[in-house]
Amino acid sequence: MKVLIADDSRLMRERIREAISTFSGVEIVYETETGLQTLAALYKYNPDLAIIDIRMPDKNGLEVMKEFRTKNKTTKIIVLTNYAYDQYKDRAFENGADYFFSKSEDFEKIATVVATLLKYGNSKRPVI
Repeated sequence: MKVLIADDSRLMRERIREAISTFSGVEIVYETETGLQTLAALYKYNPDLAIIDIRMPDKNGLEVMKEFRTKNKTTKIIVLTNYAYDQYKDRAFENGADYFFSKSEDFEKIATVVATLLKYGNSKRPVI
């Protein structure tokens, strides 16, 4: 499973990488730190899963998802954010997110999603 990680914090990208790289079958194809880099990498690498922060320089994650979803409906998208407020959650799902997790409260759920996608493929949305 090809995974793209998009977060402007190098430490958070490392933490995500450590959490999912232990799974056999996971290939982290690219890491980005800005919205424009993320959008370009999504089109170039066409990952099976993208883990995207909301707050990034030049284009936020919500804008990135909205634009990307006009051309790609199959990549699973996890929004992982410090801004786990209802208004962001609602917009994330409107713009194409499959999951919305708080960095501080839900981080471990990323591993659950990855394990389920590896087991069942992109056709099944794990219940978290």
